[in-house]
Amino acid sequence: MSLSVDFARKEDVLLVRLVGELDHHEAEGLKKEWKAILNQHQVRNVILNLEGLDFMDSSGLGVILGRYKEINAMGGEMVICSISPEVKRLFDLSGMFKIMKLVDNEEFALEMLGVAS
Repeated sequence: MSLSVDFARKEDVLLVRLVGELDHHEAEGLKKEWKAILNQHQVRNVILNLEGLDFMDSSGLGVILGRYKEINAMGGEMVICSISPEVKRLFDLSGMFKIMKLVDNEEFALEMLGVAS
């Protein structure tokens, strides 16, 4: 299975929805596409919806951490939502939730960032 990515903007929030598998085969393409969108649009915050992500390895964590650092440097936030137990375990083991917030769903994440859904 490959990775399907959906990018959407809502005010100053970039919604990133990942479906499938994020591994070393997919990581570089996602990184390039995500960086290009951040550079093209006025985005302050990111919501990363992982509801459909079945698998992720350390290269996927690296892509996410890199974009987190870019958003953080601009004074924004990255919020993770709708994560599967398998992927959540990887985030827990990596310590990512020490720097990123995890919420139940996209609607709650938008409210948290001050964007009406």
